[in-house]
Amino acid sequence: MRPLPGTSRPGFPPPAPAAPPPAPAAPPLRLLIADDNPVVRAGLVALLSDGTGTTVVAEARDGREAYEAALRHRPDVILLDVRMPGVDGISALPHLVRLAPVMMLTYSHETRTVREALRLGAGGYLVHGEFTTEQLVRAVRDVREGRPQVTPGATRALLTVLRSDASAHSDANSLENSAISEPLALSHLQSPVGQSFRSGFRLSEREAEIMDLIASGMTNQQIAAACFITEKTVKNHINRIFAKLHSTTRSQATAKWLGVA
Repeated sequence: MRPLPGTSRPGFPPPAPAAPPPAPAAPPLRLLIADDNPVVRAGLVALLSDGTGTTVVAEARDGREAYEAALRHRPDVILLDVRMPGVDGISALPHLVRLAPVMMLTYSHETRTVREALRLGAGGYLVHGEFTTEQLVRAVRDVREGRPQVTPGATRALLTVLRSDASAHSDANSLENSAISEPLALSHLQSPVGQSFRSGFRLSEREAEIMDLIASGMTNQQIAAACFITEKTVKNHINRIFAKLHSTTRSQATAKWLGVA
């Protein structure tokens, strides 16, 4: 006699449930590489298209080609060199960040270049020779998710900026203290860029550093990466800064900090 459907035969264990189908693999991250050096481009294509979960969908030799390729292919992340003939990376950056997250990938780690790239919206700054393939792939994914990545050469450049800003702030305070003991010399000691008035805001040294970065156009994520602190800490500093500057927006605080309000 045949057993009823769904029942096991006497003396036999019930059939094992069918295994669920495997989850479909996530599609590879689509990258655009912009670099005028064909050897660098070929090396990056080889590194990023070989079982890393990423694939290069387009290459470009300068900023103009990068913009046209980004419009056509809509990559997930753009890897962008700084120095290229024609339209360079810094010039193209404001246009490219509207299309996809951009990570600078370059040999250049000059202080001004690093700061300008981050100010214009780059989500990361990697200097050739300072990362492994695994670190590069992880950085690409982090930038795609909005997590900034900066290699040591670029970090040193950012520290130079911060120390320079802190020194300028300290010098301004020293000038104001000198003016207290020598009031007749105040007009000669006052800096034409109006640094000394900032002491009236009573910002701490760290708050002044962060306010300078806000004024330069950096986002909270970029400030966190530059200062080696969390975004939550950045937000706490900004709340205190806004209270001391009697401001409710970044533009308001920047205007007061720069003396144009």
